[in-house]
Amino acid sequence: MYFIAVVAPDEINEQVLKWKNYMKENHGCVVALRSPAHITLVPPFWMDESLQSKLISSITEFSKVQRPFQIRLKNFSAFKPRVIFLFVEPNQELEGMQNELANTLISAASFPIEQEQRPFAAHLTIATRDLHKKAFHEAWAVFKEKKYEAAWTVGGISLLRHDEKKWEVIFTSQFDNILS
Repeated sequence: MYFIAVVAPDEINEQVLKWKNYMKENHGCVVALRSPAHITLVPPFWMDESLQSKLISSITEFSKVQRPFQIRLKNFSAFKPRVIFLFVEPNQELEGMQNELANTLISAASFPIEQEQRPFAAHLTIATRDLHKKAFHEAWAVFKEKKYEAAWTVGGISLLRHDEKKWEVIFTSQFDNILS
């Protein structure tokens, strides 16, 4: 199983990990701990490992025409009643890149990637599907009052693979750093 994402830098991932561990200790949530802090571009899909190098090549080619851009995080939000996350401020570059990447990979017809039916909602998950409704209300009471702001420059796209325990970054492309 694979997915494609923008992975947050180490300093943001370390802070997010603290919040994920808080959710584990206080509410038994462990699912979000299985991946680094990230913004999903292409949700999880099953793919034969023999296609991995071809997918990496496609991501590399796509990345060659991308330019770095800023991501800004501001406070917390939720998909009630099961998900708490860091809010990613609306970003045309991110939304455009996500749409273009998905369309590029789908139109290639080489990979088992399907058009996502849900609208793109960029976020960094703190707790997800193992957050029970009762615990959600308790946790949300804490997180809705928290203040947090951070930003980073996105310079690549990562491919993650599930190793039957957790998600591992197996490849990260690099955008063309020449600003035009």
